[in-house]
Amino acid sequence: MKLENTYREKAEYLKNLKRFVGVQSVGWKSPSNIALVKYWGKREVQLPQNPSMSFALRNSFSETLVNYSFNENLDIKVELLFENKRNEAFENRIKSYFEGIIDFIPFIKNLAFKIESSNSFPHSAGIASSASAMSALALCLVSIEREMFGTLYEEKTFFEKASFLSRLGSGSAARSVYENYSVWGQSAFVSESSDELAIAYNNNIHSEFLGLGDAILITSSKSKKVSSSMGHNLMIDHPYADSRYKQANENLEKLLKAIASNDEQTFVDVIENEALSLHALMMSSSNGYSLLNQNTWEIIQKIKKFRKENNTFAAFTLDAGPNVHLIYKLKDRNKIVEFIELVLTEHCENNKWIDDKMGHGPEKIV
Repeated sequence: MKLENTYREKAEYLKNLKRFVGVQSVGWKSPSNIALVKYWGKREVQLPQNPSMSFALRNSFSETLVNYSFNENLDIKVELLFENKRNEAFENRIKSYFEGIIDFIPFIKNLAFKIESSNSFPHSAGIASSASAMSALALCLVSIEREMFGTLYEEKTFFEKASFLSRLGSGSAARSVYENYSVWGQSAFVSESSDELAIAYNNNIHSEFLGLGDAILITSSKSKKVSSSMGHNLMIDHPYADSRYKQANENLEKLLKAIASNDEQTFVDVIENEALSLHALMMSSSNGYSLLNQNTWEIIQKIKKFRKENNTFAAFTLDAGPNVHLIYKLKDRNKIVEFIELVLTEHCENNKWIDDKMGHGPEKIV
């Protein structure tokens, strides 16, 4: 049985929320994640056309506080503050999201929500802000279910439902509810992998690949001119779609072997190929577009040169935006930071970069 159907059946128990007085609160901090094998192209309701793999970040996160009270009117009632300001666009998105998940957590129609959210990094600049924000919200919702109904008491089932609900808000958010590596999308190479949710990937990882840094080089903090949702839609009739999905599956197999055997060259080859393939798909789609800028390309070329001249593990990847993620091993941190400060910051907006690394996953804060 599909997990979707299982959650629909279990939702019968979640329809009768007992009245309570006053306002209650729950809050989660949830990380962004950086995809190494990219998700680009979806079908049905937020189901991926190919498996993807990412790792959670430590310092790029969203904090979401949900205040909720009993709602007599049985309708969706949401007020949202982003960075301490009312944001109607986000508010409408959350209302639509709630309407889409009401079959799985029907008690939300019995609640009035005031949601406060903030990011530790620029919004809509290609650092998966929707991944951290939607996963933080989903974690709050499953916490409310656990508190009000006594369900999801096992950690595995708790985070599985959080991943499932996160996916329905933003596909990449499914991967943000776990620490270290996660895989989303069914793959013959990962047991228990699923299109409906992400799973933690903790097996067969060389210790050096559990200590990765991610220096996020900000070439632009402006909102993207083309949203990821629009980009996904352009894959529907893309001439290279089938080849792309085959490529992603092959790259996932290669990447899993690389992190198991400490194969640095294959890791570099795969994630850089994935990054450039993602943006090549954007450029070759109908009404093709590019989110990259000149500084993006300057940084990429200088990373390649640094790697060759210093014989040091350093690889670039890109999310759906112009900012460059420099992936390195933490044992080389001093050398990498020096390289960034002396060579790369001149290509960053206001010399800005985010000093990040592989993270420990979400954290309950209220």
